[in-house]
Order: sequence, then structure tokens, then C-alpha cells
Amino acid sequence: MANWLRISSRTVANHIKKRMNKEFMGGAVHVNQSSGLWWGLNRGGPVSDRNRRHMDPLAWNRATLLCVQRFKSTLAEKQHDSFLSSDSDDDNQSVDFPGGKVSYTSEMSFISESSQTRVPCYRVLEDDGDLISDCDFQQVSKEDAVKMYSNMVTLQIMDNIFYEAQRQGRISFYLTSAGEEAISIASAAALSEQDIILPQYREPGVLLWRGFTLQEFADQCFGNKADYGKGRQMPIHYGSKKHNFFTISSPIATQLPQAAGIAYSLKMDNKKACVVSYIGDGGTSEGDFHAGLNFAAVMEAPVIFFCRNNGWAISTNVSEQFRSDGIVVKGRAYGIRSIRVDGNDALAVYSAVSAAREMAINEQRPILIEALTYRVGHHSTSDDSTKYRQLDEIVYWKKARNPVNRFRNWVQNIGWWSEQQETQLRNSVRKQLLEAIQVAEKTEKPPLSELFTDVYDHPPSNLEEQEKHLRETVTRHPKDYPSDISV
Repeated sequence: MANWLRISSRTVANHIKKRMNKEFMGGAVHVNQSSGLWWGLNRGGPVSDRNRRHMDPLAWNRATLLCVQRFKSTLAEKQHDSFLSSDSDDDNQSVDFPGGKVSYTSEMSFISESSQTRVPCYRVLEDDGDLISDCDFQQVSKEDAVKMYSNMVTLQIMDNIFYEAQRQGRISFYLTSAGEEAISIASAAALSEQDIILPQYREPGVLLWRGFTLQEFADQCFGNKADYGKGRQMPIHYGSKKHNFFTISSPIATQLPQAAGIAYSLKMDNKKACVVSYIGDGGTSEGDFHAGLNFAAVMEAPVIFFCRNNGWAISTNVSEQFRSDGIVVKGRAYGIRSIRVDGNDALAVYSAVSAAREMAINEQRPILIEALTYRVGHHSTSDDSTKYRQLDEIVYWKKARNPVNRFRNWVQNIGWWSEQQETQLRNSVRKQLLEAIQVAEKTEKPPLSELFTDVYDHPPSNLEEQEKHLRETVTRHPKDYPSDISV
């Protein structure tokens, strides 16, 4: 990339001119040097030398350079052809604009702000766990179904114990997935290990499914030297290169444009994999949401944008966030195939993601999934949700619409689970987790030197000075710092 940047715009222009009749995004470009004219064969007439001087050469060169490196669209040409064909058989009833023909009307009419009915929500299981008759869903094996349920229970227990650990002052922060266990685990079950995950922060179930251990979760939350982030991240900001799981970061929605770019790289490498980027409903109010979706649609990137619409962006209800019919309708504005699914129905989530993955990879296109659910827990340990919502509402969703209980009823009704297995699982997970916490607490913290590594090959003088001052401060005031930190 550095070599590209060092090439002057004049050099790039000369290089492009030599490749006459080269196919670019806007059509073939022919350079007629003898007549001093530039022709855009698909874009109209000539541009004289006089007018050419008023064109921005740098902008032209950058755009042309992008055209050389970019893959030819697999869908845009078909879409363009469909736009060129007017709905009316009479060409006099259509007008040709950049992008294709469009029929016209003499009647002034505005598009309605919303449809009369809401987009339906795909589900497979009733609230009691019974299978809906004649439903269309992806079959799941007994092994995967049992693992899905076991992981949901494990996540539930892990959330309860780590939440209590934070309340006891043993870790500084925590955030639960209560009420949303089916989303991360069922979606993970439908993916391949080669699929790349860009999480928001309520997706530890994906890591759990891929084999991230309870000890690894504990080490990260306690920030000890076994933590892959070397204690430099907040608790619950997990990451694992081994499991293709990008490290969580606090800024909202920044992962969406990144996901589109990563998915495009998979496309360039002809990988049979996709990217899955998770986001909450609040994140769709960020500009990066719109930039990410548009980027993915235009570049035809194999990425699944998975939105957990749990009703609350911390204390902001969805009714105060947007006037559209949720998130699912936003996909069509960007030319993205979309579906709304019951996020508390593990089978529905599994089926939707399975189908979305197949389309994303085989058709090389982005997919938007909106999962309707409810955040039963507080936003985080820094929040008290009873200040802005009714306790009865929380209790209703916790008991009547619980995704873990719902899926358990299904696996138990078909004979894949029993009360004995339930008791053994819960006792075993609780024991393993408490042991992991004891080990994590006793493991020493990373040395101070790790605060200043992994950014620069050779630390600059100002960073070396900061490190020196920090060491001097810890030495002068040892009582103000933990005794297990290696200076």
C-alpha cells in the first residue's frame, strides 16, 4: 500500500492511459492522443483539452486506480439491466437517467413513510417450546441441539456468577446476555469455524460455542497475565485469534464498515466463508451502521449483519430511536436481502443464519438479520434498568418468554434431554466456573512494561518517558497500587 501511495498522480495517469480500451466501472475508456480528446465510450461525448484542465486529475486518478483493483460486479450488471427495462411497454412512458430507465407519472405521489402492516417475524417454536405445525426450518442434529442447550445454560450460569463477582468488588465491570442467550449460541451453531466474527459486546456465546474455556473467560475478566489482552482491556472485551473472533471494543458500530472490508477480502481470496457482525438496536442510530451496509451492498461482500433488537439502547426505548418498522426494513434501502426473526427462538435463529450464510457465500451478497428479543438484565453493572422500565415487564420476559426454558422444553419433549442431565450440567458448570475464578484471582497481573508494548516497533521517546515516570510513581507510592503488579 505504501508503494501505491508513493506513486505520483501523474505517473498513475500515464500508466492508465497506456492501458487503452481498459474496462472500468463506468465503461471502456479510450484515449485518443492524436486529437487531444478523451472519450467515455459508455458515458457520452468527448472532453476537449481545454475542459480537461478544469477536471480534478487527482480525483480521476484515484477513482481509476480503484477500478483497476476492484473485482467486476456480479450483480450490478443484472440490476442495471433490470432498471433499463421500463415497467411500461411504451418507451415514451419512461425516462432514461444515470442508473437506468424509470417510468414516469403525471400524478404527484409521495412514497408512504411505512407500510400498513409490519414485517412478520419468523419463528419455529411456540413460547412453550412446541413446534409450530408445518413450519419451515433447518433440521438440527441431536449432538448440536444438546450442545446448543448446554452452552445456553453455561452462559446463563457464567453471567450470574461473574455479575455477583463484580458486585463483590472482585472485577471492575460486567455485562450479561440474560434473555438473549439463544441469539449468540444458535447463530454460532449455524456458522463455520472459518467464518469471521466481529462482535459488539453481548456475544460471548459465540466464543463459548467455538471452544473458549471458562478459564479463558475468567482470565480476561480478571485481567491477569494469562489474559490475551494482557490486562489492557475492560472485562468482557474478549478476543481470540484462534477462534476468528475480533476483540470487542467499546465504540458502537465501528465494526460494521470493518466487517464489510474484511468480507470483501474473503471475496478477493475466493474463501468459502463469510463475516458476521453483531450490533444492538442502538447501534443502528450510528452513522457507521449506514456506511457499513451501503459499503457491503455496493461491493457485494459476503457479510451477515446481525442486529439484536432487544428494545433498549441502555435507557432509550426503540420508540425513541426510529420511526421505521424496526431494523429489517432498512436493508431494502441499501439493496440488502433481510429477514426478521424471533431472537428468543433458538431453532428460528439457527435456521435463519444457516440460510443467510449459504446466500452470503454462494451468491456473494450481504444479508441483514433483525432478531427481536428482550434484554432481561441491566445494560451492565453500571446500570439500574428499574429506573426507566417497569419491574413487571422484566419479570414477564424472564419467566414467560425465556429462550433457555423454551429450547429446553423442545429438546426434552423429543427425548434428547432429561432432569438428571439438567442437574448434572448445572452442578458441573458452577463448580468449573468457581474453580476458574479462584485460579484467575491467584494468577499474577501482567508486568507494567506490557502497558507500553504492541503498538510501536521501537517506542518513541515520549512513551519511554511515560513509562519511566510511572515506575517512579509506583515506587514512591507502593500502597496506592496492587502488590502483585510487577514493576
